[in-house]
Amino acid sequence: MTTRFIADLHLEESRPDITNAFLGFLPAYAHNIDALYILGDFFEAWIGDDEHTPLQETVAEALQAVTATGTALYLMHGNRDFLIGQDFCDRVGATLLDDPTVIDLHGEPTLLMHGDSLCTTDEEYQKFRATMRNPQWQKAFLQRPLADRQTVARQMREISQAKNQGKEQTIMDVTPEEVVADMERHGVQQLIHGHTHRPAVHELEANGAPARRYVTGDWHEKAWYIEARTGAAPELLSVPFAQLAG
Repeated sequence: MTTRFIADLHLEESRPDITNAFLGFLPAYAHNIDALYILGDFFEAWIGDDEHTPLQETVAEALQAVTATGTALYLMHGNRDFLIGQDFCDRVGATLLDDPTVIDLHGEPTLLMHGDSLCTTDEEYQKFRATMRNPQWQKAFLQRPLADRQTVARQMREISQAKNQGKEQTIMDVTPEEVVADMERHGVQQLIHGHTHRPAVHELEANGAPARRYVTGDWHEKAWYIEARTGAAPELLSVPFAQLAG
């Protein structure tokens, strides 16, 4: 059995190379496997399931082809695409996961997260996150006309980019103590998350025993993924875009 995890593709019209790599990745790495998990920031922005851009339609068709092969598909919200809803998931045959979620990964209880909630040092962002994840705010936003939501999304992205340029990199990384606290809260020795764009496998201690934290990479020039096979420890792997496109 094979399960793969990806995150932080940030699909958008201005980066067709990422879209093309993703469309090449799916038939080679997602068809006919046990499950594919997309752990947030799949899209650079998502303002509601009622928006149907050519990019979104192309991706939806590709995901439908994945689930048609028998692969179970799971989606988790990120800090960019937290408005992906049940309508889109139903269209592509995906299950929408809570953040965090514990799964049985080939016999090993494993905590899955997007990862932004672990960055507790960035207090300004955590306040913003709390607002964006508020159901009342989301309901009010989704009731606005599509054009208004598109404008707000562009403005929020510009503000976010400007603020991140002035932040120290350590502020935008996870807080080690929060990682351990979450793993112990859920009683696991294995955590998989994205968000930080720092692909790595970290050895640590939680629950009084050795533990591992796997961080997926962002799809900027490579397709990063974590692969878990029955009877083996998960591996952090990548494929250059050039090997996937065309």
